[in-house]
Order: sequence, then C-alpha cells, then structure tokens
Amino acid sequence: MPDTAATNHEFRAEVRKVLNIITNSLYTNREIFLRELVSNASDALDKLRFQQNRGSTPRAPELPLEIRITTDKDGKTLTIADTGIGMTREELVENLGTIARSGSEQFLADLAAESAGKKEGDGTPDASNIIGRFGVGFYAVFMVADKVDVTSRPAFEDAPACTWTSDGLGTFTVTEAQGDAVRRGTTITAHLKEDAAEFLEKYRCESVIRKHSAFIPFPVFVDGDQVNTTPALWREPKFSVTREQYAEFYKFLTYDGKDPLDTLHLSVDAPVQFNALLFIPDTTQDFFGADRDRWGLDLYARRVLIQRENKELLPEYLGFLKGAVDTEDLPLNISRETLQENVLLRKIQQTITKQMLTHLEKLAESDKEKYNTFWLRHGRIFKLGYHDFVNRDRVAGLMRFNSSIHENAEELTSLDEYMARGKEGQKTIWYVASPTREAARLNPHLEMFRRKGLEVLFLYEPIDEFVMEGLNTYKEWTLKAVEHADDAALKDFADTGEEQPKAAPLDDEDVTRFDALLTRIKDILGDRVKEVRVSHRLADSPACLVSPDGGMTSSMEKLLRVMNKDDTVPQKILEVNRDHPLLRTLLRIHKANPEDAMLTEMVQSLYDTSLLLDGYLKDPQALAARTNKLMEQAGAWYAELRNL
Repeated sequence: MPDTAATNHEFRAEVRKVLNIITNSLYTNREIFLRELVSNASDALDKLRFQQNRGSTPRAPELPLEIRITTDKDGKTLTIADTGIGMTREELVENLGTIARSGSEQFLADLAAESAGKKEGDGTPDASNIIGRFGVGFYAVFMVADKVDVTSRPAFEDAPACTWTSDGLGTFTVTEAQGDAVRRGTTITAHLKEDAAEFLEKYRCESVIRKHSAFIPFPVFVDGDQVNTTPALWREPKFSVTREQYAEFYKFLTYDGKDPLDTLHLSVDAPVQFNALLFIPDTTQDFFGADRDRWGLDLYARRVLIQRENKELLPEYLGFLKGAVDTEDLPLNISRETLQENVLLRKIQQTITKQMLTHLEKLAESDKEKYNTFWLRHGRIFKLGYHDFVNRDRVAGLMRFNSSIHENAEELTSLDEYMARGKEGQKTIWYVASPTREAARLNPHLEMFRRKGLEVLFLYEPIDEFVMEGLNTYKEWTLKAVEHADDAALKDFADTGEEQPKAAPLDDEDVTRFDALLTRIKDILGDRVKEVRVSHRLADSPACLVSPDGGMTSSMEKLLRVMNKDDTVPQKILEVNRDHPLLRTLLRIHKANPEDAMLTEMVQSLYDTSLLLDGYLKDPQALAARTNKLMEQAGAWYAELRNL
C-alpha cells in the first residue's frame, strides 16, 4: 500500500544556516527568485521533451509544454506551474530536502553514464539546453515567501501527486495531494511576505520575465498572457532568419527605433563554443560623456540572462556593438548571478574581435558607402583600437580620415588609399590636427605641402593625435605631423603647380640687416619665444610658431595643458617668412630706426596672430586694441598718400 499520510522531515546538513545564507546573502537582487523558478520549470519541460524524443509517452500527452504564472492578490500567493517531467514523493524529499542537490545535475549524470561507450551520432537526443546545475536556485524563493507549497506529479510513473510544504526554517512536510491537483508536472505556490507584494503585480512579473527569461524555449504566460514572444534568434540557423526578424530582435533588445546598420550572426565551435548575435547601431552613442559605462554585450547561459552589458566580451573600441552571447559551458558561481574568473570569456572576446574585424573589412570592400556611415557613427570609439597591439594593423587599416585632397569634410580616405596616392619615394603619412577643415586649410604649416603637392590628413578629434602617435608606423610608412616636417624631409619633392610671385632676393647687406632684425624681434618678445629664425616652410603667411625639435605638436600640447589645468603659453620658436611683404616692411623700418615704436607694435601683433592661429592667445582684447591702432595709423597714411 502506498504511503498517503503526511510525513515530516528535517533538511539535511546545517540547513538553517545554509538557508539563511541562500535567502539573505547569496543573491543580491530579490527578483532573481522568479528567474530561478522559471529556469527550473524550463528544465523540467526540457527533460520531458528529451524523453519524448527517445520514444517515451508521458502522462496526459495532450498537455502543451508551457509555464504559467498566476498572481492572487487576495490570497497573496504567486504560482508558477509547468507541465514538465514532475517528481515523485521520493524525488520531492531528495531534491528539495537536500541543499545543493540538483535534479538536473543528476539527470545529466545518469544520461552520461547511460551514453558511456556509445558512438557519436547514434541518435541520442541532445540535453544541452538543461540549465540547472547547483540545486540551490529553488531556495531563492524564500527571499520573498514565508511559506512555499510544491505540488508535483511525475510524467512517466504511475504515482499520485504529492505536495512538499516548508517555511524554509529547517523542516518540511510531504503529503499526497487531494483530487486532480496536478495532472502532470510541478506547481509552486509561494505565499509572499508583506514586503514582497510587488510580485503580485502582473506588470512586475512580466518585467522580470522579459529581463531574465525572455528567450526560454517554452511559452511563459503571466495571468493568461504570453510574455516571451521573441525567439532566441542567435540559436536559429542564419539562412532561416530574415532581415526583418533581425531588425525586430534588435529593437526588442535595445529599444532603438531605427533598424541596425548591420548584423553579424555567429555560431562558433572552436576554440570555444558559443552563439552570438551582434548589431552595429545606426545611431551614435556618447561614449566620452553620459554613456561612458553603457556598453557591453548581454551574456546568456542556455537562453537565461546572466549579465547585462558584460564588458569582458568586447574590447572597448568595439563598445558600439549591441547584442547577445549565449554559451553552453559558462562557469558561474553558485547563485548563477555572477561569473567566476575564467579564460572562457577572454577566448570569446578574442573570437568576437577577430570575426568583427573581418566583417568590417569585408564591408569596407563591398559597400564603401555603408562603411563610411559606420565610421561617421562609431569612428570615435573605434579609434581606441590603436591600443590593441595584436590587431593594431587591422584596426589602422579600417580607420578613415578627411584629407586635403577632398572637396568637403564628409569625404573619407583610408591609410592604404593615401599610400597608393603617395609620390615616388614617399614613406611618410602626413597629418595635421585642427578643430575644423577650414582651420586646417589655413594652417601655415601646410603651405610647404601645398607647394610640393603632398597630401595631408586632417584630424578633427582630440583623440586623433594620440592615435597617430600610438600607431607611429603603418606598413613601413611613418605617421608624422606637418609641424615636425623639416627641409630634409621634403627636399626631394619638387614644387608643383603655378609658381607664386616671389619677392626680389635680398642683397648681402640686407641679409645681414635681416639677421639684425631677427635679433631685435627676439629682444622685443623676450622669453615669450625660444628663438626667432627664418622659415623655409612658409609661402603665404608672414610667421608661424614651431615646437622645438622633438617637441609635441601645438594641438597635442594644448590638450595636455587643458588636462593638467595649465593655461600658460608655451615657449616656442617663431619662424618668419623673409619674402613676405610684411617682413620686408619691418626690415625697412628697422633699417631706419631699430627702436621705432611702430616696429615694436607690429612685432607684438605678428606674435599675437601666430598665437591666435595656434590657439594659445589669452588676451584677444589687447590684440584687437593693437590692431585697431595700427589700422588707424595705416588708414591715415593711406589717406595722406592719396591726398584724400
């Protein structure tokens, strides 16, 4: 005769202490209990389906494989019911009466023993979707419940339904259920604590399911409405997924109203096994501002969310990617809430990085317009890849720049395209940093490059010079700022284009006097400049400031000074164009009277305008006043000369 009487049991081991740890310390977020119960229900359904695939017929075969969650505000109960494999009376005692005993783990162990010695491909069904391993997830329910009833009926044994009841304080009872309480599977009824009443709200349960269990492979209903309507597309064959399905999934995952710019669907078996669905958004994210920490991929273990925005799955420069990664063999801590330190995630990151770089290379080759759109959306963060020494050349090859050969600031070129246009014997990629294209074009340091017909890349972002200096070389070409160009670097390149009219050469006496003028300019400017010398780089401008040999560029120096809150003006070399009309005028004034006040005023203005072009001018009011005074005097002389 079967035992139908109620039986009392004590939890094994130091259960009071263990349960206290589980319900108060193991989990950091109380909503996790629902994820654990739904995961257990999914396991029960997977076990049933596994046995069906082996030819077994369960009790009540007409029942659908599903999970139903119902709330009862009056009774203050939350019920989670599945139509899965169920448990016998003995299994209830064993599985729920022993901490850290996992029915799923035992199921897989039995399967492994049964399959020992069988050859691969013999038709044994796949049980890899089973989630449970540790056997403690169920007890998370005691975070929110002061009493739990578990009623279960096995699917493949002629046994009655039994109910396991406990308050989680050390003991439990098992009784035979009355009537047809459960036809097949398991029903868990949690009597919620007063401070857990939020889980009696339908919307709250739905939000937990959508967040943690949206891709469970069985329908999950909350008070009659199915919640998990979006399939786990990353587990579907690529050829069976449409572009519209990818777009719908992306919007579900990110809440972005626009379709993704591009999609990468991965199914990898080696060196690690995982599935991933990655999206390149068609919108720009502020990674250097408010969204600094809002990046990473969602990590799943067998369709169950483990962590949002996991940053170990991507290098920072691919942080623009959105998507999901699902792996079968993810080692978790006992609460399944956080990850153990392991090399698996690093291997996944390395694989994703290589696959994405390959994808971008193909995109740049096949669809230049779409790739340029990608660069305009995400180039700022992608440039950080210059830190990736393993993939640095590949990252550099994917970078894009505006150039002096372009008609507008929207056009882009690659380093390879720049090199293909290079002059014979050229082994340097030249660049200039500037806030705008117009400012770059007016930079005095570019005059010699225009004269030589040499292309220059325009850098508009503060990070760009760090990138160029970090790369230093690309395919045996050196990356160098135009400010660091010298006569030796450009002497082998002939002038091109129309010859600009030049001033008459100075005679020997004037050459000597010009040297004296340089000395006088240095005296006027004093310690504000390190040196005053004749420039060989200028054609149209009267003067420019140059960093001492080996010094950093003006833009880099400004950036570092801002970072260090240093607003002093650096001491630089002032180079002057000896053939410029302004310098010839200064020479005439100096020859007449080296102490002339007008000479002093004009030198001061020349220096200030050079500071202005480099972005160092601190006192624009003084420059404006001096300029107005000079214009006043020049205007008076002009009027007198013209007898106006």
